[in-house]
Amino acid sequence: MSDIKEPGFKTSEIIAGLAQVFQTYSDEEKKSQIKKTNGIFELRVKNAEGKEGVWTIDLKKSGTVYKGEAKPKADVTILLSDDTFTQLAEGKLDGQKAFLTGKLKTKGNMMLATKLDGVLKSAKSKAKL
Repeated sequence: MSDIKEPGFKTSEIIAGLAQVFQTYSDEEKKSQIKKTNGIFELRVKNAEGKEGVWTIDLKKSGTVYKGEAKPKADVTILLSDDTFTQLAEGKLDGQKAFLTGKLKTKGNMMLATKLDGVLKSAKSKAKL
């Protein structure tokens, strides 16, 4: 899992936790998440120093989380800051509110981006992120 972590990003800790949760899912749980979400999210996160980290959550084919650009192409790319992602993951910030206030930008299937909240919440309930 250490290959997911990126120094200087709080997001990487959360993503690593998410990846571990995905690994504990049974095949049924994975299929259920994939069926419910049916999309590939590419997260482009900028930290306080202005560096960008890229992670992918594949809930279309494999039900996996990894560092780097989406392969195949992402259905939605989400651009946000490290702090914004942390607040989303902790449930302190609503995804729609973040989008409407310009803290979160999307490229691609915007409706799919609304499902990210649900993915984070279900993983958080499975493990304490």
